[in-house]
Amino acid sequence: MKTTKLSLFATLCPAFLPVLILFFAEGASASQSVEKTWQALHKGEAVALIRHAIAPGTGDPPGFQLRDCSTQRNLSEEGRVQARRIGDFFRTRGVEKALVFSSQWCRCLETARLLELGPVQEMRALNSFFEEPARGSEQTEQIRAFLSTLVPKGPAIFVTHQVNITALTGVFPSSGEIIIYRAGENGRGKVLGRFTP
Repeated sequence: MKTTKLSLFATLCPAFLPVLILFFAEGASASQSVEKTWQALHKGEAVALIRHAIAPGTGDPPGFQLRDCSTQRNLSEEGRVQARRIGDFFRTRGVEKALVFSSQWCRCLETARLLELGPVQEMRALNSFFEEPARGSEQTEQIRAFLSTLVPKGPAIFVTHQVNITALTGVFPSSGEIIIYRAGENGRGKVLGRFTP
């Protein structure tokens, strides 16, 4: 009779068998959780928040102007590659088209367009308040209010800044990180998953 490695391990080390079973069970549970997270996005029950792709530096240079990208901190070539990779990552998860909203900052708009998942709609509430933190509470409430009334028939993606995502979710995202977020009826929501392609 053939003895598998697992049964041999269990015979030799019976104390480790519960640990091994728990390890595989947790792996299966995590996989199911990830699938449920993406199903929620597909059904419009949750949205994807993305911090813009890699743009070296912090904040914006003196003399920043909203409609002049030459005055702003912009995506590097690495950031553009990352943004395209994020779009590809969504497609591997079955997201071919989405409602796409973006901050009016050039690095966010470029990230959003390079996803190639749909027309990009500018949204002022997604603009950075890094230089003006006093605006943070008002903008965060505007985003919560928007999400509470949004009834998408499919995926919705919001490209914004670290400060906006942190204020809304408590998560400090890395550049290009995807946060799947479910808005709550009381204005508070829940982070369902975090992904970095």
